[in-house]
Amino acid sequence: MSNVTVVGTQWGDEGKGKIVDWLSESADVVVRFQGGHNAGHTLVIDGTIYKLSLLPSGVVRGKLSIIGNGVVVDPWALLDEIDRVIEQGINITTDILKLAENATLVLPLHGYLDRVREKTYGTSKIGTTGRGIGPAYEDKVARRAIRICDLEDDVVLEYKIERLLEHHNTLLHGLNMKEIDGQDLFKKLKDVAPRILQYSDVVWLRLEEACKSGKRILFEGAQGAMLDVDHGTYPFVTSSNTIAGQVASGAGIGLGKIDYILGVCKAYTTRVGAGPFPTELNNDIGDLISTRGNEFGTVTGRRRRCGWLDIVSVRQAVKVGGINGIALTKLDVFDKFDELKVCTGYRSDGITLQYLPASMSRQANIEPIYETIKGWKENTNGLCSWSQLPVEMIKYVRYIEELIEAPIDLLSTGPKREDTIMIHNPFTKSSALNSEIIIS
Repeated sequence: MSNVTVVGTQWGDEGKGKIVDWLSESADVVVRFQGGHNAGHTLVIDGTIYKLSLLPSGVVRGKLSIIGNGVVVDPWALLDEIDRVIEQGINITTDILKLAENATLVLPLHGYLDRVREKTYGTSKIGTTGRGIGPAYEDKVARRAIRICDLEDDVVLEYKIERLLEHHNTLLHGLNMKEIDGQDLFKKLKDVAPRILQYSDVVWLRLEEACKSGKRILFEGAQGAMLDVDHGTYPFVTSSNTIAGQVASGAGIGLGKIDYILGVCKAYTTRVGAGPFPTELNNDIGDLISTRGNEFGTVTGRRRRCGWLDIVSVRQAVKVGGINGIALTKLDVFDKFDELKVCTGYRSDGITLQYLPASMSRQANIEPIYETIKGWKENTNGLCSWSQLPVEMIKYVRYIEELIEAPIDLLSTGPKREDTIMIHNPFTKSSALNSEIIIS
């Protein structure tokens, strides 16, 4: 048995969807363990583009796909996504998709509150997607959330709605905003309940059974380490823990059953929304990276901010997240560059740092320290063998590997699944480089 966790090492959008899809062929079960429909994965399979937010990437390959209790679930968004994927020819049944009975629901009022608060923040807004993820997690922590299992019992559901609105309507009244109608919310939830409850299951038990029977489990993270609510650029973060440690509580599986943690990292850095970004390029180079990398959000469509690779934050993500190896993506974006820059340190208040400080003010004042690397000026898009790579690209890869203090396991040279070079197999932990195993 070998269970693998895939997480982002930057501000999300690292290309985890493709990597998870590529690894899912060797997996029996694919699990989402945090986040909500604010995260997005884009998969390209046989020329068809699948855009997923809540559904684990394994559904497109018919693998048992589980949404864990650490995910906050908008039932209407989930059903819309299921319908959309079914229209694309993917068969999603109750045998394929399992939804944790103790997962928290994202309600219409959560999105409403999210957007209201962002508006009141003005220039200090966090940059959320406005989909209600943060308010839903707040209700969960405050012990007033409505969960999947509550949809089964009308008495419990009415009680929980009443308790929930005692809090939220008081706040809305104070803001002179329209209050939430409890009966209307109850009706909406009862209408959606039958379709949602058919997927409800005891997820932790299913994972225990999978482990006992020797199944390979792939845990799929959303967002990235620098958006972690504890370890990211707080307060410009998401509302959940995005590092691999969240797998245990977010899926209901023991830490000892997580065998390998694969971090996904772009060859450059991007982020969506507000917040510090030390290597951001507000110039023609940033525009070129954005264009060549097609840097627009899967969920929001927002243009991503682009910059040079930030080694300092990636290395920190490796250490904090217990990452064993890295999948390096979008190398081909740099094919036409004469030279590349890499951030190897920070200056903050006259001090040189090799870590991202927690202080909001110190993060805002960071100046990157760069080293310049020679580009390769060759077309590498779609290459699937290490021996085909330009020498300067190999030097770049080895340089990154040395600085982040973690091995590079996979290289991605394009959006398609087959545009992948395996150096070490995360499931078997075996080397493929010497024998030139080419994955296609």
